[in-house]
Amino acid sequence: MSTRRRGRECVLKALYAYEQGEQSREQIIAAILEDGSLEGNILSFAHNLFKTVIENIQKIDDYIRSLATNWKLNRIAVVDKNILRIAICEIQYMPDIPMKVSINEAIEMAKKYSTYESASFVNGIMDRVLHDHEE
Repeated sequence: MSTRRRGRECVLKALYAYEQGEQSREQIIAAILEDGSLEGNILSFAHNLFKTVIENIQKIDDYIRSLATNWKLNRIAVVDKNILRIAICEIQYMPDIPMKVSINEAIEMAKKYSTYESASFVNGIMDRVLHDHEE
């Protein structure tokens, strides 16, 4: 498993905790991102990714709404929504990460942490992101 994938998985857990609203951003970072499983560059990557998603969550969610035309954001499974947030954040705010890598990582996380149908859903949304950026 790539080291960045481990970072993305920690960010997925952190975003899930953030969505529950029971802990502050700082508590989540301390509990999940700094639990000792990530070090050096990968810890820095995870911190930056989490911070960037949170700072831009409204813009990212608006973009998801525009792509998921038959879905209300609150009806999308929390895990799937957070996987999409991570991938879209990387594409929009982290140009050093190739778009296809972000898309592939999103699909792989959906397969691992959600359902087969979720992986298809995430793939469909990310395909729309790809076409949107190609235009």
